[in-house]
Amino acid sequence: MRPGPSGPKRSGWRDVPHPTRLAPDRPDRAAILDRHHQACALGLSTYLDPATGFSVMTADYLAERGYCCSQGCRHCPWEGADQEPEPDGPPVAPGG
Repeated sequence: MRPGPSGPKRSGWRDVPHPTRLAPDRPDRAAILDRHHQACALGLSTYLDPATGFSVMTADYLAERGYCCSQGCRHCPWEGADQEPEPDGPPVAPGG
């Protein structure tokens, strides 16, 4: 997989997840942001989502990694993370 667009970090990248990845009106948003903040304060790369139990990468870890993987990470710090990555090769004809 080819890394997606990176470039500058978006405003508020450390504290505010992208709204399409963690809705501002989500009932458990405060608990999620608290876990994220605690993980970052402890220097951890992930935390457990309180609703699903899934492991979620922190903004600090993703920023340290240095590029966007274009997988829709909740705390992706990169400004271009909303954009589609460039295709890996030439377009494939339908049915081909």
